[in-house]
Amino acid sequence: MPTPDLTAAPAYVFRGGTVLTMDERRTVLTDADVLVVGDRIEAVGPALAAPEGTAEIDATGGIVMPGMVDTHRHMWQTAVRGYGADWTLTQYFVWNYLEHGRKFRPQDIYAGNLLSGLEALEAGVTTTVDWSHNLHTVDHADAAVDALEEVPGRFVFAYGNIQAGPWEWTATPEFRDFVQRRMTRSDRLGFQLAFDVTGDPAFPEKAAFEVARDLGVPVTTHAGVWGATNDDGIRLMHEHGFMTPETVYVHAATLSDDSYQRIAATGGSASVAAESEASCGQGYPSSWSLRRHGIPISLSMDTSVWMSADIFSAMRGTLNADRTREHHEAHADNETVTHLAVRSADVVEWATRGGARALGLDAKIGSLEPGKKADVVLIKNDASPVMFPILNPYGHVVLQAQRGDVHTVLVDGRVVKHEHRLVGADLTKARRAIEETVSYLQDQLGEADWAGGMSPDIPESKVLDNPYTYTEYADASTHTR
Repeated sequence: MPTPDLTAAPAYVFRGGTVLTMDERRTVLTDADVLVVGDRIEAVGPALAAPEGTAEIDATGGIVMPGMVDTHRHMWQTAVRGYGADWTLTQYFVWNYLEHGRKFRPQDIYAGNLLSGLEALEAGVTTTVDWSHNLHTVDHADAAVDALEEVPGRFVFAYGNIQAGPWEWTATPEFRDFVQRRMTRSDRLGFQLAFDVTGDPAFPEKAAFEVARDLGVPVTTHAGVWGATNDDGIRLMHEHGFMTPETVYVHAATLSDDSYQRIAATGGSASVAAESEASCGQGYPSSWSLRRHGIPISLSMDTSVWMSADIFSAMRGTLNADRTREHHEAHADNETVTHLAVRSADVVEWATRGGARALGLDAKIGSLEPGKKADVVLIKNDASPVMFPILNPYGHVVLQAQRGDVHTVLVDGRVVKHEHRLVGADLTKARRAIEETVSYLQDQLGEADWAGGMSPDIPESKVLDNPYTYTEYADASTHTR
């Protein structure tokens, strides 16, 4: 019998579902169980025996899969969800670097992170990289981590600061103190450094890479972004020995074959944010190019200032963009694609195990295998006509399901969502924090500028050639008159 209090059970078993294990063989089990004891997956298979006191979760008619992994999300921007729905990337740079972003206080970073973390769990995203690149001060960083620790998800805190050069903020004693105080490398909170490489021949970012090496932490960087970061940045990283298997290249959408070859040769991976790239102008979504060079892929949604914050839409956007490119290339050669190269199972892997691999966590998460951490998602919605029949479970996850179909979510063996509702989440607190931040920003900007910011004019500035206002270096290689 199920335990009356689901959150107090010593063990859980998902009964009778279609199980996408996402192991190396991509094993799919029908009418199967997943047993969780403590924070680990104990067993996967049919008709499992469960210890006394185990809470049973009926997975009949549903799909059980590993928790999804988002390798690049600017969580602080969730405070202004949807504000930039009609922006281009250049307008985003204006907002992010010249206007609103500068006004964020520590409590505003906290509010955005708190809401974003809850939103991730609600959508079945159990691990999120917080690409936190608006940390003007260490107080901002502390506020960001306070929110992450309050949400029962798994996070990787990627420390960044768009208002200063990475060679500056990584060198401060305050930053080192923060790392010692807060980055304890717990199972539910990892650490990266987040900064971009402008292509400046002087390579001032070298000092920040050396700090990362000294701390033993990976670097995540926006690479191959039209008008911002290009092949020169990749070349400089490679020539100085800073391209590692742990490096995550976000977008990687406008790189040359030479740059892709350097990434492949050094074992790095790329985070594809297909919806963002397609809408905003970083470049054509890169999975097609990455596959050609054998570069491992993970998925991300980038920012809720534009896109929906779930990986269902990221999977769908990536699959569609990749297949569109495949057809386009074939048609250019007067050929027809008869068999698609990218399968829905590939995209589900990128959203789960691919993300775990990119973060160096694949020994712990990313698949449903005995001994791994119990990050588990049940997709089931008995009230929806879309949830039956399930004939191709991978295709169903990618092209049919959505966040509203996420029935139950476990992180580290803890139930954080059940029967389509978050468990123990204080949404009232999150709402109050967000409302206070929005009110503050509206007061700071004034009514006219706040309204105009949703479709801002581009000021006379260097932003078109260089969105990184902390350096005078500008590269006009992507801009012609």
